[in-house]
Amino acid sequence: MHTDLRVKHDIEARKKAAELFGKGRGYKSVAKELSMPRSTVRKWQQIWKAFGSEALLSMDGKQARYTYGQKVAAAKAVVEDGMSKGDAMASYGIMSLAPLDRWCRAYRDGDAEAEAQGTPEGIGGRSEAAHARAAARAQGSAARGRGGVPKKTAVPGRKGKDLTRAKAEAVHALAQEGYRLDDLLAAAGLARSTYHYALSHPARPTRPKLWKRVAEIFSRCPNGCGHREIAMCLRSEDGARIADKTVLKIMHEMGISCDIRRETDYHRYNSYKGVVGSTFENLLGRDFAAEGPWEKMGTDVTEFRCSFGKAYLAPLYDFSSREIVAWSISEHPDMAQQMDMLCMLIEKLPAWKHPLLHSDMGWQYQHEAYCSKLEGAGIVQSMSRKGNCLDNACTEGLFGHMKDEFFRGNDWDTFEAFKADLEAYIIFWNTRRRQKALGGLTPEEFRNQAV
Repeated sequence: MHTDLRVKHDIEARKKAAELFGKGRGYKSVAKELSMPRSTVRKWQQIWKAFGSEALLSMDGKQARYTYGQKVAAAKAVVEDGMSKGDAMASYGIMSLAPLDRWCRAYRDGDAEAEAQGTPEGIGGRSEAAHARAAARAQGSAARGRGGVPKKTAVPGRKGKDLTRAKAEAVHALAQEGYRLDDLLAAAGLARSTYHYALSHPARPTRPKLWKRVAEIFSRCPNGCGHREIAMCLRSEDGARIADKTVLKIMHEMGISCDIRRETDYHRYNSYKGVVGSTFENLLGRDFAAEGPWEKMGTDVTEFRCSFGKAYLAPLYDFSSREIVAWSISEHPDMAQQMDMLCMLIEKLPAWKHPLLHSDMGWQYQHEAYCSKLEGAGIVQSMSRKGNCLDNACTEGLFGHMKDEFFRGNDWDTFEAFKADLEAYIIFWNTRRRQKALGGLTPEEFRNQAV
């Protein structure tokens, strides 16, 4: 909860401060003696100088309120008459420097009338409609300051820096033609310090020595890869010390981006034909966490539509290592495809492992030959509930990554070419694609590390 600095210290501290101020002590020495923040004691000193000890001792933490006449007169005295802000505070009864600074800025921008329209009796409670800047934005093209230049609005982040630098360069070019710098800065809404800083700090590329490597890593996937994966590759393969957001900044400067994870109207293949064989309980229960490789795995079938027709992938996905441990690519989603995948799995499966294999209720996974093959290998079968893809979310997530990184925007004229490229991508996934969930390792590195 916010505590007002003017009242969080007791009356005795303010009495002691007023006494020391009266002896000619400065706010720094008083703050040191009272063991208090300098900023707080400095505000007390300003109030003491302007209004005396009584005002300092009678502070109750309530926001002071000022009339429109006080605001305009104080701002005019500072901006046009050259009065110091301390003297203006004493002359016009202003208890704090912050509102006086705001009034002076508004007066310079010609917003004194708008300031008065918001809160004629005080400075609190500025609503969006009454705010001078909000009113100017609502006027659209009419919201212009001196010289017809649109008034300055806050632009966050890198775009704001680029805009400031562009304005500084424009001001510099006009100043070279003989225009007065003060007038140009006022029209552009730039402070003199900001102008000189922008000129002395021209835009420079971020980590240009890494640009070639970023482009090479980005090109490993047909549709590119994201900044997090590029950052993991730079750290693991090159030993570079670089943050994820720095890589994102480099990609923006290079003009490359990863356009994946966009919604599509593509309808996936559905293998459910009802209960046509053996069904099994959902033993996985959406608990995808595993103690190590070869503990929990998932499988499914996904469809690819290409110029030559349709192709189907049946992978077997390890939930622990995120590795595609077995797969089969076919033009038909039949039992032959499933048997090919299971043969590849059984060849790789360690003899002492008896993993849990989860699937949906597709007809292939209810087939007697499929169930017998798993039982003979000591693999425990688990099935999702009917029509609930979230029960096999890890495998569905794998398909999402594959479609985005490998398939979207590409086409193949022959099944053989498609199969060769997809197998190359699967090998890339297992051996070179680093994943944040694995601590920046590839699936193969994670599996070898866990053995």
